[in-house]
Amino acid sequence: MIKEKTKFQKIPGEVILLFTAIIWGTGFVAQRKAMDGMQPFAFIALRFLMGCIVLLPMLIFHLKDYRRAGQTAAENRKRYIESILPSFACGLFLFLGTTFQQIGIVSTTAAKAGFITSLYLVLVPLLGIFMGKKVNLWVWLGVVLALVGVYFLSVGLDASLQKGDIYLLLGAICWAFQILTLDYYSGKTDNLYLAFGQFAVTSLFGFVAVFFTESQPLIKNSSAILPLLYSGVVAVGIAFTLQVFGQRRVSPALASLIMGLEAVFAALGGMAFLGERLTPREWLGCAIMLAAVLLVQLKGQQKKEPSSTASS
Repeated sequence: MIKEKTKFQKIPGEVILLFTAIIWGTGFVAQRKAMDGMQPFAFIALRFLMGCIVLLPMLIFHLKDYRRAGQTAAENRKRYIESILPSFACGLFLFLGTTFQQIGIVSTTAAKAGFITSLYLVLVPLLGIFMGKKVNLWVWLGVVLALVGVYFLSVGLDASLQKGDIYLLLGAICWAFQILTLDYYSGKTDNLYLAFGQFAVTSLFGFVAVFFTESQPLIKNSSAILPLLYSGVVAVGIAFTLQVFGQRRVSPALASLIMGLEAVFAALGGMAFLGERLTPREWLGCAIMLAAVLLVQLKGQQKKEPSSTASS
């Protein structure tokens, strides 16, 4: 069995997921800019293809580590085959969540989009109950606080229901299933194979959707190239891979809360790159969300013991 590198193994899963949230949040700016020169499915297909390319060198070195550790070709082939179903399951929910979010953002307000997408904060522990996950009172209190924080970040939110809201709600459900599916498989299969596999599945679904629903070329305006590169290399290749490794060490309920901080970092990214300014109400929302994560971390006892069956 190949174990994680010693230095990386010492990094808490919460820290890894926090970096994931930072990248996703700041990547929201790039995602919006890319849509000026691309169509949604083309963006999804290309950004996850880039994620595969980023992981390919790591995957090659990973295979060499197996060989140095005495793994035979047959044993490695078995490990690869065992990752196919988990990759398909995680990739399917990743594709659906990304698709519904992308379509929904176009047809509703940004404030409401942020709030509805963040409903996976509630859905993860709720669905986890039906999958045998134990969720204590502190976790539920943290979830409620996080939703209040997201509400304050969503200035101008109204109670009306638009077509885009339904897509975003479907996306939130898919994100919840993706988090829970990844939680289930990350301790049972090779994490690098799983990350690469879910990217490949998502990209494949994206290209199929492009073929049937979108016109050519894939990139209609060169202004989309740099945002696409950031979204593909950093937000997918790095951040989604960090999600796989981070969730291996943290319960899904706490993981969803930490990753939900992407809304906070999206707001901070808007300040840094778009010249936007947060209102006192929005600063309050950021503080409440951070308090929710700290509450669950300190009181929720949501640590997860690493599985001995998975290699990294």
